[in-house]
Amino acid sequence: MHVDDTPVPVLAPGSGKTKTGRLWVYARDERPFAGVRPPAALFRYSADRKGEHPRAQLQEFTGVIHADGYTGFNELFAGKRIAEAGCWAHVRRKFFDVHAATGSPIAKEALDRIGQLYAIEAAITGCSPEHRRRERQQRSRPIAAALAEWADDTVRKLSRKSDLAAAFRYMRSRRTALGRCFDDGRLALDNNPAERALRCVAIGRKNYLFAGSDAGGHRAAAMYSLIETAKLNGLDPQLYLTDVLGRIADHPARQIAELLPWHWQPADLSRTAA
Repeated sequence: MHVDDTPVPVLAPGSGKTKTGRLWVYARDERPFAGVRPPAALFRYSADRKGEHPRAQLQEFTGVIHADGYTGFNELFAGKRIAEAGCWAHVRRKFFDVHAATGSPIAKEALDRIGQLYAIEAAITGCSPEHRRRERQQRSRPIAAALAEWADDTVRKLSRKSDLAAAFRYMRSRRTALGRCFDDGRLALDNNPAERALRCVAIGRKNYLFAGSDAGGHRAAAMYSLIETAKLNGLDPQLYLTDVLGRIADHPARQIAELLPWHWQPADLSRTAA
């Protein structure tokens, strides 16, 4: 499971101002390891960013989640029910920002080393979990080990107050979580599926400005779940929602699963083709 969150402005009753709510996304995409379950994105709204919200939303989940280091997730990882997989894209981004700002050759070397991991990933996308695990064990793990050794030696020579040192500290502090993908071919190298699912929220913030209430935030989460899941399954969200909303009142409740994006078939095929 890929997990992330983003702020969303919400109208605060009686104040004429907005407060900051959160939209959480829980994304599943098994296509990179030839999985059989359809991709999906589930959104949830909360009035704040307290860690109690993802804990409640994931109270029945068991497995591995990709996350970006948010401390609110730490209690999830305290037991054996949920394990954490780190995000190499977040690591790369911190070095990229330093290199873009200063042209640091050390940051460039970090980017090149991380780039080697992504080159291997590009070659094994769509392969079976066992093949991915084997390739990562043979090819990716040695690169990550050499990167870790180089980082340990390099960071000692840097000012602790520098952004470059901060990038190294982030990577070193998450070494275990970042290495988990090398032992499990189902895992991804990063948390990008969740970040991609949140792009629609960023676009929305520039258009609708804010949600009208907390109830509106929950409605937005429901709509985003349908829209993003439709997109993940190769559907036109507007076409999908237009068809479903027009049919749902007369659709048998026991057959409601037929209208989920991965089962849906349009009622009027000729009109859809046009």
